[in-house]
Amino acid sequence: MDMGKVAFVFPGQGSQYVGMGKALCEEHDIAVKLFEEANSVLGFDLMKLVFEGSIDELTETEHAQAAILTHSVAAFQVFMKEHKVEPAYLLGHSLGEITALTCAGAIAFQDAVRLVYQRGRFMQEAAAKGVGAMASIQQVDRGLIEQECERASVGGKIAVVSNYNSPHQTVISGHRDIVANICKTLEEAGGIIVPLQVSAPFHSPLMDRAVSKFREVLSKQSFDDMKWPVLSNVTATPYTGRDAIAGNLAKQMVSAVRWQDSIEFIQKQRVTWAIEFGPGKVLRNLIQKCTPSIRAFSYDITADRKSLEQEIRKSHEEDVNLRQKNLAAAVERCMTVAVCTKNYNSNNEEYHEGVIVPYRTIKQVLHAYEQDGTPITIEKVNEALQMLKSVFSTKRTPTPEQAFRFDLIRKEMEDLEICLDWKESLI
Repeated sequence: MDMGKVAFVFPGQGSQYVGMGKALCEEHDIAVKLFEEANSVLGFDLMKLVFEGSIDELTETEHAQAAILTHSVAAFQVFMKEHKVEPAYLLGHSLGEITALTCAGAIAFQDAVRLVYQRGRFMQEAAAKGVGAMASIQQVDRGLIEQECERASVGGKIAVVSNYNSPHQTVISGHRDIVANICKTLEEAGGIIVPLQVSAPFHSPLMDRAVSKFREVLSKQSFDDMKWPVLSNVTATPYTGRDAIAGNLAKQMVSAVRWQDSIEFIQKQRVTWAIEFGPGKVLRNLIQKCTPSIRAFSYDITADRKSLEQEIRKSHEEDVNLRQKNLAAAVERCMTVAVCTKNYNSNNEEYHEGVIVPYRTIKQVLHAYEQDGTPITIEKVNEALQMLKSVFSTKRTPTPEQAFRFDLIRKEMEDLEICLDWKESLI
């Protein structure tokens, strides 16, 4: 399928909700299998926690991260099984970066579950409960927010920008009282403030203790090459290779998530579609706020999923139609060359058998396509080339002219993305 360039995106903590992924497990065995694998890694029933537990328990960092990753990978695998879509890029928000690396093949799923569970536990332990806070700030210039964070960070207490989400949404993280003071100032300046329901001040220097522990775990983890490019939250550009994974994932814990910059990067690479895999529609909404040039869908939202599947079917039909037009053009080109090639053979019987009969056979192929929509196959294009070979031979076309004409046809077919086996010489 060719929808243009597509990006797959994966959400981070905060998107979780009780019951997420239940429909996937009810309809797809591969989703059930992934939750069961996660259960075996974690040593408790993640599926029961996600489907039947309380939101408070699910929101605990180590639970939320393992649950979101498992749901996201399950949605990705279901989609890939049902649709032939090759992503141009994968990118995730915070935790979602590990999910993206997992779906790209850099991290084995069970290893990823273990990593995010430990990551969540380290992050929770890094700051005592109630010490830190995070808040989303809208309608305030990021430069002013940065200045306020710097101004308000005094007496060993700090607040920093933790997420650059969109042109109009920035998230800050730090000590609770400092975050509260900044929010009050910016609200008076016209900002819209939304306190975030998180259990720790993520992506801030308060996560330093978590970084050292997580870096040790990452040092023992093996990583594979990525099947598709994955963007790093730290650099907002694709990973240069698997050797950079451990360092970036550790640094990411105390660095701002450059989501807006990441979307601007894929936009410059002419990505026109984005599909969010995981709970909710946070990233879909952020992408829409970042740029109108990328159509974003959440696979978790029924209406979005149905719209996406309609677009895929429509795109597939357009691809098939274009393919048929290109194959017909290739056949017609062979017929045109056959007619235009000068004849050096005066033997009428040879001419009839070597030119007229094969030409009429190929003409019937084109006629059936034009009149009845009978599909033209690669085999029929090969038959048209063999017809042309017969015509050249019968008309006694000079070998250099044959080579020249076949070379032109070869290039035209490459332009039409028609792949044929040219190993056997047609001359």
